[in-house]
Amino acid sequence: MALSLIQTVPLTGAIVVSTPSDVSLQDARKAIEMFRQMKVDLVGMVENMSYFVCPHCHQETDIFSRGGAEKTASQFGVAYLGAVELDPAIRKAGDGGQPMVLAGEDFAAAKSLYEFARNVVTRVDDIKSTAGESVIQIQ
Repeated sequence: MALSLIQTVPLTGAIVVSTPSDVSLQDARKAIEMFRQMKVDLVGMVENMSYFVCPHCHQETDIFSRGGAEKTASQFGVAYLGAVELDPAIRKAGDGGQPMVLAGEDFAAAKSLYEFARNVVTRVDDIKSTAGESVIQIQ
């Protein structure tokens, strides 16, 4: 599927998404290599389900480990775009057709998504300016 998409659709770049688990990171490394072989720019890598914030004590718990995507991105010379938390509210909002980001940047469960999005915009701007293309503008 990914190869067909790469061959038929013009891409600015690819984002590799991984959980911090070893199995997921192994797949992410394969994806990085595939995109490089296909000469697709890598926007970067994001760690999904990176941590869980307990709704009762408000402490972070690393359910699937943590930091593996950042370490892998560094090893492969790929930009690290951030960590998205594991939050039931994010899933519920998406399943309900109202993505969490619609709640606004100040909503606790949306903060990691906004940070990730800002990092993506910055990287895409870098890629496009290096390629001599027009830069994305957010107002």
